[in-house]
Amino acid sequence: MKKILITGAAGFLGSHLCDRFILEGFHVIGMDNFITGDKGNINHLLNHSSFEFIEHDVTKFIKIEDDLDYILHFASPASPIDYLKIPIQTLKVGALGTHNLLGLAKAKGARLLIASTSEVYGDPLVHPQTEDYYGNVNTIGPRGVYDEAKRFQESITMAYHRFHGLETRIVRIFNTYGPRMRLNDGRVIPAFMGQALRGEDLTIFGDGSQTRSFCYVDDQIEGIYRLLLSDYTLPVNIGNPHEITIKDFAEEIIKLTGTQQKVIYKDLPINDPMQRQPDITLAKKILDWEPKVGRAEGMKITFDYFKSLSHEQLYKSAHKDFSGYISK
Repeated sequence: MKKILITGAAGFLGSHLCDRFILEGFHVIGMDNFITGDKGNINHLLNHSSFEFIEHDVTKFIKIEDDLDYILHFASPASPIDYLKIPIQTLKVGALGTHNLLGLAKAKGARLLIASTSEVYGDPLVHPQTEDYYGNVNTIGPRGVYDEAKRFQESITMAYHRFHGLETRIVRIFNTYGPRMRLNDGRVIPAFMGQALRGEDLTIFGDGSQTRSFCYVDDQIEGIYRLLLSDYTLPVNIGNPHEITIKDFAEEIIKLTGTQQKVIYKDLPINDPMQRQPDITLAKKILDWEPKVGRAEGMKITFDYFKSLSHEQLYKSAHKDFSGYISK
C-alpha cells in the first residue's frame, strides 16, 4: 500500500484529497494545525483503517517514522480573510513549511506536489493566464503575503528539483468551489450563498465587471491526482476556463436560491484582480484533463450543502469582516 502525507488535511481541498487517495487504495497520513482547517471535514475518516492524523504545524520540524511515497503540501491559509488576519503565518507556511517538507521528501525519497495558486499571476496583464506568464504582483500590497509566499514556494521547490534531483510537481489552482467550503472565508461563492440564505443583499465590490472562473472541487481533485502521477515537473494550471463577471454571477445566485435580494456595490479593494481565467491547454495535453462538471450542476450541489448547515453556522458567518475581498 502506497503511503502519502497530505498537509492541510482538514481544509477544503485537503479533506477531499484525503478521500480521493483513500479511495485509490493509499494509506493517508493527514496533517493539520487547525489554524484555518476544520476537524469536521475529516471526522468521517478518523476511524478509517487507511487514515491516520497528526496535529502539527508544518513550519516546525516534521518527523514521520514511516516510509513515504508521496507528499501533498496543501497547508496554507487560502482566502483573503485568513491571510490578511494572519499574514506572518501565511508567509511562514509558504517558506518554512515548504522547506521542511522538501527536506522530508528528500529524506524519504518521496515525490512532493505543492499547491500553488493563480494568485502568482497577480492582477494579470495577459488573458487568459498561461503558465509561462510571470505575473503582475504588488510585493508590498496587502495580498502580497499570500502571492509572494506561493511564488517563493515554487522557486524553492524548483531549486530542490534541479539541485537535489527531487521528484516535484507544482499545481497552480484557480478558483475552486464545492462542499466543505467555509461560509465565512470571504470568497465570492460562500459569501453570496450565505447572504442569500440569510436574506441579505448581495455585496459586489467594484462595478461587478471583474471576472472569475469557477472549477468544481471534483474536477480540481482529478487534475491534482493526474498531475501527481505524471512525469511533468513544471507548473500546471488546473481550473475551469469558463469565465463570468461577478455581476452576472450574482444574478445566477439570486436565480439559483430563489431569493429576491438586491445587489449592492462597494469600493473595489487594493490589487483585487480584474480578470481571472486559466489557459488549460497544457493540462489537456500533459494530463488529458479538463473540467467535466458544469457551473449550474456544481452550484446546485454546493448550495444544497450550505443549506444543510446549522442555523448557528449560517449566522456565525454574518459577523465576519469580509474586508472587501469578497470577489476572490
